[in-house]
Amino acid sequence: MRPGWLVVFAKVPVAGRVKTRLTPPFTPQQAAAFYRCLLADALDVSSASARMLGLEAVLCVDPPPETASLVAQAPRGMRAIAQQPGPLDVRMTRAAQQGFAAGAPFVMLRGSDSPCLGESAIGDAVAALARADLVIRPDRDGGYDLVALGPAAGRAVDALFGHPMSTPTVLRDTLDHAGRLALRSELLATGFDVDRFDDLRWLAAARHADASMPCPRTLAFLDEHRLWPAPASPRDASVTADG
Repeated sequence: MRPGWLVVFAKVPVAGRVKTRLTPPFTPQQAAAFYRCLLADALDVSSASARMLGLEAVLCVDPPPETASLVAQAPRGMRAIAQQPGPLDVRMTRAAQQGFAAGAPFVMLRGSDSPCLGESAIGDAVAALARADLVIRPDRDGGYDLVALGPAAGRAVDALFGHPMSTPTVLRDTLDHAGRLALRSELLATGFDVDRFDDLRWLAAARHADASMPCPRTLAFLDEHRLWPAPASPRDASVTADG
């Protein structure tokens, strides 16, 4: 049997095109450098997870002409594909379809801006696919940073992702579609991504609670440039790596 796919969605880290909601207080150049660290950490974790779990690690690149240049910076052995034109739901659908067309028994899609998404959560998603058609790791903003599709979800992926992404209701919308498609869904522990400056408080809290963080470049960048927000409130202290 061919291995399952673990797909990392990535953008080329160009100032003014990535992490724009962090500016200000970040400059566009700092935002691009910060995203470069996020991406490098995500690729390292995904590559290591793929080796441990017997998956194929796949880098899905936007914009397509930069695919070769970005994969040259990725860990050795990662396959590279280009993101297809269109909104995010279309790009996710096409990436999943490409994996199933290549013979993958399941496809996992993850973002590149979730610094605490580590090997444990990826392993939990693989295990959950034994009892569910769709496995999702929710974000605290109403979305998700990891979605795993078994064969039944793969066959229905056009309808499953047929709604706007990057909205406060994207998790609910996806689960609603899954219910209408009679797919068995399972949620993992909640994580978070970093889109806005305040989101860094979640990362600071996770670091305080767990010293073994899967994002060393990201933490070092924030330390070096002193770009952390004010200390997290006590209620945030329960956040750990992997959610």
